[in-house]
Amino acid sequence: MKVAKGDVVRLHYTGKVKETGEVFDTTYEEVAKEAGLYREEAVYGAVPIIIGAGHVLKGLDEALEGLEVGKRYELEIPPEKGFGKRDFKLIKTLTLGQFKKHGVYPFPGLEVEIDGKRARVLSVSSGRVRVDFNHPLAGKTLLYEVEIVEKIDDPIEQVKGLIELRLPKANMERIQIEVGEKEVIIDFGEQETDPKHLA
Repeated sequence: MKVAKGDVVRLHYTGKVKETGEVFDTTYEEVAKEAGLYREEAVYGAVPIIIGAGHVLKGLDEALEGLEVGKRYELEIPPEKGFGKRDFKLIKTLTLGQFKKHGVYPFPGLEVEIDGKRARVLSVSSGRVRVDFNHPLAGKTLLYEVEIVEKIDDPIEQVKGLIELRLPKANMERIQIEVGEKEVIIDFGEQETDPKHLA
């Protein structure tokens, strides 16, 4: 069965940099551990998404349309449909003093936030600090190993999937869902924590 834009599916994937094979994202716990990406607070397993709704990277989202449920695929995503091409205008030179006045002593590789934007320090010399505001994967061709595990057709299960997407730590057994003709009523019931902390 092929999937189309607007379908709700469960997706397993592993994203790698084509040139190096470095894993940068995965839904598999074991792969995350092997790649040094494992986070104890993360929730692993096939993720529910709506195809074409922007829940995953643009190029991956587009490539999922027309794939078959249960088959494994390797998809190549060019930079412009991944994290964008490298923009050399996003490499800036700042003074060392700008960092020191905030108690930051920069070194190459340090990730910093400047004016609400993430950047990586490229070099430090002669009182100058070169920083790169490009995404670390900008300019890279990506490879995704994907499997659409299931297509979710039942409206209540679709709603549960979307709740799981936005609130992965929610106790789904305590959530009651009613689907009407024009509305959906969701009762979260008693959760272990405040709903805003379930993500």
